[in-house]
Amino acid sequence: MSNLHIDFDLYPDEASLIQGLKKGDRHACACMLKKYAPRVYAIAIRMMRDQDEAEEVLQETFISACQHIQKFEGRSALGTWLHRIATNAALMRLRKQKNKKEVSLDAPLETFDGDDIPRQIEDWTYFPADLSLNSELRDVLEQAIRQLPDSLRTVFTLREIEGYNTAETAAMLNISVSAAKVRLHRARLQLRETLTPYFSERTGGQS
Repeated sequence: MSNLHIDFDLYPDEASLIQGLKKGDRHACACMLKKYAPRVYAIAIRMMRDQDEAEEVLQETFISACQHIQKFEGRSALGTWLHRIATNAALMRLRKQKNKKEVSLDAPLETFDGDDIPRQIEDWTYFPADLSLNSELRDVLEQAIRQLPDSLRTVFTLREIEGYNTAETAAMLNISVSAAKVRLHRARLQLRETLTPYFSERTGGQS
């Protein structure tokens, strides 16, 4: 196998990288992968909860991006465009996983009753997503997010981590805005319950 040297300095900014991609330069595709793969993989692993599935999403994202780069009009940043491709790829794979015994991503979820309220919640004055996370807390939060059911995790990831608004999140999941709000609320409550022991331990020794 030949060892192809790729000069990543060929494309020092996004504009030149996009130009190279549209010209079909394989170095440009490699540069795009190097620059954006970690961010795309982070999205994929949060949504899929499985390394193999996340790697499939990663591969699908960049193959699709290189194939459809001519359609990229620059209305958003390249990273944002890749995020949307990755999110759609992840959602497609989740919908195909018929063997899971969780609520369908597309199923209505309009009701909210007392049984959904966690019984052990620390009296926090903040929500974890708003924190300036250190390495340990980031790992704990990531693990808690992965433990959420698919229907809640996807809404939380899109809304709180990827920054889509509620209407965009609902449209991507093909659910109503009210259902998206309910799922986001449930996700927040479940995360708070899951993380309560962690924060209780951290604050319990303070005077």
